[in-house]
Amino acid sequence: MQKVQLTYKFRLYPKKEQEERLLDTLELCRQTYNYFLAQLKDKMPSRLELQAQLPRLKREKTELNRVYSKVLQMVLYQLYSNLKALSQLKKNGKKVGRLRFKGKGWFKTFCYNQSGFKIIKTGKRLDILHLSKIGDIPIRVHREVEGEIKQVIIKRHNSGKWFACVSIEKKISITQRKTSRAVGLDFGIRHFLTDSEGRQIENP
Repeated sequence: MQKVQLTYKFRLYPKKEQEERLLDTLELCRQTYNYFLAQLKDKMPSRLELQAQLPRLKREKTELNRVYSKVLQMVLYQLYSNLKALSQLKKNGKKVGRLRFKGKGWFKTFCYNQSGFKIIKTGKRLDILHLSKIGDIPIRVHREVEGEIKQVIIKRHNSGKWFACVSIEKKISITQRKTSRAVGLDFGIRHFLTDSEGRQIENP
């Protein structure tokens, strides 16, 4: 058995109040990213060091409690990944600048990793995607989701449409075909290639 990872993209149809919460989440994610970027001042902390500061910030900025905790943790993971990539470029001798603060409207996605989400089947055209701190959003699941859901990325397109990118992991069995059959090949003048069963490929 081998594990494979797949991602399905489904359209969301949020109601007005739900869309307001989605937009609010994007904005609070942007503010969190900028806050920690300003605090770092070219330092390279570990991912755990970044996450350890999150509870304090949530006490100072109570509006962050409107966002599911894992979503904010993934914002810090994104910042950490960006810093790590920048540091690696510098080590490789590349001339790079600093990470930039993100302007309003820059954040287009946020991520629920491992928890905080659930797809609820309704038997109708639209199912339900439950997102912690946001609610139950109608979703068009146009194909069967097979496997264990690992994370859900919520994305807002420039068109204003919303989508859920559902990443799953499942086990598949790979069967190797065994054969004792051998084929002989003969390169000739009249024919480019002749195999042992008489099939021929003409000269190009």
